[in-house]
Amino acid sequence: MKKQITRISKEKEYEEYVNKKVPKPAYLKNSLWAFLVGGIICTIAQFILNILRNSGLNKTDANTVTVIIMVFLGAFLTGLGIYDKITQKAGAGAIVPISGFANSIVSPAMEFKREGYVLGIGAKLFSVAGPVLVYGFGSSVILGLLYYFFTR
Repeated sequence: MKKQITRISKEKEYEEYVNKKVPKPAYLKNSLWAFLVGGIICTIAQFILNILRNSGLNKTDANTVTVIIMVFLGAFLTGLGIYDKITQKAGAGAIVPISGFANSIVSPAMEFKREGYVLGIGAKLFSVAGPVLVYGFGSSVILGLLYYFFTR
């Protein structure tokens, strides 16, 4: 009984020691960074959308091209190593927009490129975003085929 009380006492001492050493997260600072960076990314996308709309594209086409450009920018900046630095500082503010989705696809592929094109890039390219893409592509193909056959 005495050994158990001593053990519990030492566990509590250790827990208190660890709690003193673990840095406290700066919630307000992290939230502000996420808000600012996410806002900047959305502002860039809105700026691109406005340019495309003013150049004569209709709303649907302008939206599509804007998404394509934002995905390209996210992938390109990930390839240069810039987007990862942005996500370290901004967290969800950089991960949640569509450019963060591009980052989640390109990052694993870059990490495993030394293992070759098939077993490295090919196998790891969709490790994070793969389930989302497989479901999205698969369901869109199935719905497209159903639409095609039932509207003929």
